[in-house]
Amino acid sequence: MQRLTATPAAPPAADHGEGPRWDAARGELLWVDISGGLLRRGTVDASGVLSEIAVHRGGDTVGAVAPAAAGGWLLAAGGGFTRLADDGTARVLIDLAGEGGSPESGGTRMNDAACDPAGRLLAGTVAFDEHPGGGALYCLDLDGTVRTLLDGLTISNGLGWSPDGGTFYLSDSGPGLVRAYDYDVGAGTIARGRVLLEFPADAVADGLTVDDEGCLWAALWGGGQVRRWSPEGELLAVVEVPVAQTSACCFAGTDRDLLVVTTSTEGMSSADLAEQPDAGRLFTARPGVTGPPASPYRGPLDALRQLP
Repeated sequence: MQRLTATPAAPPAADHGEGPRWDAARGELLWVDISGGLLRRGTVDASGVLSEIAVHRGGDTVGAVAPAAAGGWLLAAGGGFTRLADDGTARVLIDLAGEGGSPESGGTRMNDAACDPAGRLLAGTVAFDEHPGGGALYCLDLDGTVRTLLDGLTISNGLGWSPDGGTFYLSDSGPGLVRAYDYDVGAGTIARGRVLLEFPADAVADGLTVDDEGCLWAALWGGGQVRRWSPEGELLAVVEVPVAQTSACCFAGTDRDLLVVTTSTEGMSSADLAEQPDAGRLFTARPGVTGPPASPYRGPLDALRQLP
């Protein structure tokens, strides 16, 4: 089994770093600071050095970002979807019924999201108090309609597809499961869900990506690692990260061979921060494989509506 150690990258730490994506059209790394409500953008040079080039505010919370084919970026933010224009102007497109609110009111927020190979955005939610069943998975379709794919989730988290698009992976960090589903790219529907991976409560799968060989890479929240599994669930590689709250990962750079890992300071005490001074920073490693860039959202960016 392969073992690697990730090293910290240059950009400043986030409070709750998440959702890294490689925007191939712009040649940029995108990631979010959920609790800071920020989209952050960076570049990756030929030697793998990351440099931050811009920070944009997208809302009170920003769970995830996808490049938009029509320009700018689509954010899963607050309790719905927001468009962020090239000039940094944020405009709420839709607030989803039953989502949003505040921690004090028992509300929910958007969490991880990613576009399928056809350009639909699948986006999950989580209750602020993370109670079981408080999360759901939505699909923002190519016609601008939003429909519910799954409900009864707890912490709807990492999303990814097999290279042929026929298998969809979703981590629910509440019960500590990664499930695999049959996926119809033409219709944007899922079927035949089954548990692929199970985790103990102290180190659960968070954000994930699927490499060009069809293997899953998942960040272990509480575990200080990113792990690689075969599509059958065989553990193939472990990347050690010196921060317990590893939150997500992607492949970045022109050759898409640089594994980028986000981390978080969420809920950490002053003692924890003293022991893990790099918490919240990006980390990188070169595992010898490549991964796909982010698929852009290819639907409309106005007149969105939620299906009953």
